[in-house]
Amino acid sequence: MTGKNVKITDLIDFAKKNGLTVKSQDEIASEAIDSITKKYNYGIEQIKLNFDRLLDETEQGGYRIYLEHEKEFGKSVFELFIKKLKDDGELNSLEETGKVLGGYFRLFDKFFLSLAQSRKSRAGKSFENFHNSLFKSLNYPFDYQKIINGKPDFLMPSVKHYRENPIDCIIFTAKRTLRERWRQIVTEGTRGLGFFLATIDDKVSDGQLKEMLDHRIYLVVPQRIKKENYKKSRNVLNFTQFFRDHLDPAMKRWKYNKVI
Repeated sequence: MTGKNVKITDLIDFAKKNGLTVKSQDEIASEAIDSITKKYNYGIEQIKLNFDRLLDETEQGGYRIYLEHEKEFGKSVFELFIKKLKDDGELNSLEETGKVLGGYFRLFDKFFLSLAQSRKSRAGKSFENFHNSLFKSLNYPFDYQKIINGKPDFLMPSVKHYRENPIDCIIFTAKRTLRERWRQIVTEGTRGLGFFLATIDDKVSDGQLKEMLDHRIYLVVPQRIKKENYKKSRNVLNFTQFFRDHLDPAMKRWKYNKVI
């Protein structure tokens, strides 16, 4: 326990010093994927056929799981903080609670801001982890986050083959939301056979989609989002289309040429 009468200036730091943390991104993603796996118990072909829905459910489930852990973390931090205030003699009665805690307003403001920023960062990273786990379950070959002329999440079938024959590869990156960030990764796909950007962002404009098409970038989204938001967009695919029209034909070619 932090010593008495030591002024707390950061609740996150205070929590860490007392052994309190929110579960890691990998742990959250693993918990969400395990939950979906147990729910459906699908084989490889069933996973592929239902990939759009599985990704949707896993992403939403992972976010719910994170919020539950975040809530428990906050509860534990506040309990520990109140105990310290009592131990230090700052808080002696229920009537003093509002006044005493009000004096720590900026501390709480910083704490909640830190949680909100972490939540956004974790959500994006978990979205990548979901793809990683689901791709592995389908036995698709890839190297993860290897540096080429960028750092795509998935380089298929391998970085070795990319260096030997880049036009024969598929480059796939997962970004939960896009905004303008997709331009930062354009160079990752300029030499490849195809560049695919998975997202659940439903607010990509027609102008951005046309610009992406000019750079040979295809968005890959769950069927629900394609149907509701990008029904007529030529370079927006659902995962079934991505597997059927791009990745599975490439797999046949790689096997025939003994690349994999």
